[in-house]
Amino acid sequence: MQTISRLEPAMIRRLRQEPKPNEGELAEPRLSLLNNLVDFIKFETKRNAMTFYLLDVFGNSRYTGNQLAVFSNVGDLSSQEMQQIAREINFSETTFITDINPQNEGYPVRIFTPGSEVEFAGHPTLGTAYIIKKYIDKRNRDIIRLDLKAGQIPVNFIRDLLWMRQNQPSFGNELPIKTIAELLNLSISDINDKFPVTDVSTGLPFTIVPLRSMKALKKARINHSLYPAYIDKAWAKGILVFCPEGYNSQQDLASRVFVDYFGIPEDPATGSATGCLAAYIVKYGIFGQVRQKITVGQGYEIGRPSELMIDAELRNSEYEINVGGKVFETGKGEWGS
Repeated sequence: MQTISRLEPAMIRRLRQEPKPNEGELAEPRLSLLNNLVDFIKFETKRNAMTFYLLDVFGNSRYTGNQLAVFSNVGDLSSQEMQQIAREINFSETTFITDINPQNEGYPVRIFTPGSEVEFAGHPTLGTAYIIKKYIDKRNRDIIRLDLKAGQIPVNFIRDLLWMRQNQPSFGNELPIKTIAELLNLSISDINDKFPVTDVSTGLPFTIVPLRSMKALKKARINHSLYPAYIDKAWAKGILVFCPEGYNSQQDLASRVFVDYFGIPEDPATGSATGCLAAYIVKYGIFGQVRQKITVGQGYEIGRPSELMIDAELRNSEYEINVGGKVFETGKGEWGS
């Protein structure tokens, strides 16, 4: 409708003024003008249509991992329209590349959950970098940098894996085990009290909760009668629980992430939370070594098995947090075409 209204001062007005032909006469001038109008509308629609891509991130094949929609050619799309599209897609996150020309070596990107915009998220960072390298960036580089609200995040392409370097972590206060156990419908004995329950952020805060066993991990669920009052006061709006065993022999840990606050009851694969977990692991020496290279399983309880790689180190009070995984493209189209 917007395209047609822009044409009214020219082509459409002329069509309205064109006299109707007598019966039997050819209306070649009028038909020619009409054909030109139709062609122009098609051109304008094509030119202004947003391209979108569908991906699975942190899986080992298509239809595993965490789903993502990436939009490019967004023009002057408003924040409200981006939020509406993210709600319509209803994946954990949807991203919008707001400029296909890099600025200070980085591509500006905005990330939306179905409920709100977020400053940083992991699987959208990897998936969007994949699309930029494949379709937009012509420099054939192995590093793509994204300018997010949390800052610039570099993504490295190493064979079939993408790795993102996360920001230096911030640690919040330790939280009462009893409060968290009740919030997650767990017993106090399910939580491993050798390590603290605490908030961590590398761009988006998460509460990190160490559990003793896979059994405890599987039975964790949000107590919705307690959740609103708790989350309203919490710094971290997401909760990650983990246990020291994987879903299979290739994994070192298993985790689950609850983010009801952002409209996502449980997330299949959460790179931002895994970055927080990586910082937590090296800070508290859970595996003992200075440098940690581990694999984390996630998403199995909701039918989206995922694997996230951690390569993390703490030296001289400086953290190096890298989270990696695979990306699979599943579809491409034009929005509103």
